[in-house]
Amino acid sequence: MTRSITDDIPGWGALFHGRAGDGTASVMMATLLFIIPNKKHEGEKLMDWNKCKKLPWNIILLLGAGFAIADGVKTSGLAGVLSEALDFLESAPYWAIAPAVALVSGIITEFTSNNATTTLVVPLLIQIAKLMKVHPLLLMVPGAIGAQFAFLLPTGTPSNIVGFTTGHIDISDMIKTGLPLKVAGIAVLSLLMPTLGAYVFGTNGKVP
Repeated sequence: MTRSITDDIPGWGALFHGRAGDGTASVMMATLLFIIPNKKHEGEKLMDWNKCKKLPWNIILLLGAGFAIADGVKTSGLAGVLSEALDFLESAPYWAIAPAVALVSGIITEFTSNNATTTLVVPLLIQIAKLMKVHPLLLMVPGAIGAQFAFLLPTGTPSNIVGFTTGHIDISDMIKTGLPLKVAGIAVLSLLMPTLGAYVFGTNGKVP
């Protein structure tokens, strides 16, 4: 267990002062596959290099690239630039907030995974909501849902990568099919968020 269970029971990751994360546990488990014997074939391990070469590395690299880009956005200071670029929302009319946020989130998610986009965008939107003095969900919900509209490029979601790596789907095919879906998704979200969403999420009430 790398993480602390309670204040009195720290995980072993605490011994490394924050240097052991989720990736550390994954690498350790993968390493064990090369050490644990294979009971069906004497003298072999559960994993060897020949089997390892048959893994879908294109999927792993594409997905990893999305997370690397998201991490690079944070460490390079680009996240701060994005936050400043979204300052125009402070003076935007109520009905324009949802489409603007969904569009920005929908563009970013094509180059990083949808989970990484949500992790990146939502904290920025919370800060902007405080400056605008509006309900945070008014920005967070379109931002989080817009990040799921990853229909144009393989790096958007793992399912896109799986489909793309079959070799039967080109990026041009994804764009032709995905662009109408993205436009329709943003349009429906833009219509429902200020109306139905205002009552479902309570964004038309007091600012928490």
